[in-house]
Amino acid sequence: MATTSVTYPATFTIGGDLTVNRLGYGAMRITGDGIWGPPQDHAEAIRVLQRALELGVNFIDTADSYGPNVSEELIAEALQPYQKGLVVATKGGLLRTGPNQWPIDASPKHLEEALHGSLKRLKVEQIDLYQLHRIDPNVPVEDTFNFLKKAQQDGLVKHIGLSEVDVDQIKKAQEFFPVVSVQNMYSVDNRKWEAVLDYTREQNMAFIPWYPLSGGNKEALAALDSVAKKHGATPQQIALSWLLHHSPNILLIPGTSKVKHLEENMKTADIQLSADDMATLDKIKAA
Repeated sequence: MATTSVTYPATFTIGGDLTVNRLGYGAMRITGDGIWGPPQDHAEAIRVLQRALELGVNFIDTADSYGPNVSEELIAEALQPYQKGLVVATKGGLLRTGPNQWPIDASPKHLEEALHGSLKRLKVEQIDLYQLHRIDPNVPVEDTFNFLKKAQQDGLVKHIGLSEVDVDQIKKAQEFFPVVSVQNMYSVDNRKWEAVLDYTREQNMAFIPWYPLSGGNKEALAALDSVAKKHGATPQQIALSWLLHHSPNILLIPGTSKVKHLEENMKTADIQLSADDMATLDKIKAA
């Protein structure tokens, strides 16, 4: 029946051994404006991280470039010693030259500095999931991938993921190491990377959408608002819920710097969309 709720798995296992709840937390927004410098409210940033775990989050995504360094330092401050089962994923491959500035540097030299810096800031001997933030067009991709392969062989990282890549780039990386996750921009009204989502699902890789609430699309906002009213929810919650329902390998990492907003995001897990709801949302065209 069209009104039947569409069920979805609550967890996903990354790399065959890291089982996490699919509604996680992205720690980019706990930094300053422009993802630069410390947060305006340090205590609230700490509360957000601690409250996330209380609400069932056991997958946190960050990067050395958030701040830079600030997000990783706050995670260690708030959550050390890390509770059993918590997966903290970080990324390397971008430089920071100022607010909202993100030059790419995926050279082995920079990645070595970035990786060792992340290990130190997070206060761990091994990073559960290390993600290449971007492929560098100015560096032979083989050099980048060989560095990541060696870092894994040396035990500095457990699993390796990629970000903003196409299917051919994923396949190239798979020649060097198992790829367990891909983090690309994706939302209900931005499905540019649908082919990548399909490939990751076939390969049992996690697909981690960033910017999952793109908004600004009048058609999308109208459809989300319509479904939201049926569920007594916000359009943002419905946009997140659609992602959970859309593919079982999607891991969500909505970010916020406020506990109240975090709690609102986490209520997404309680929403059960119907087949009618999904049909309505599936028809949304890209902005």
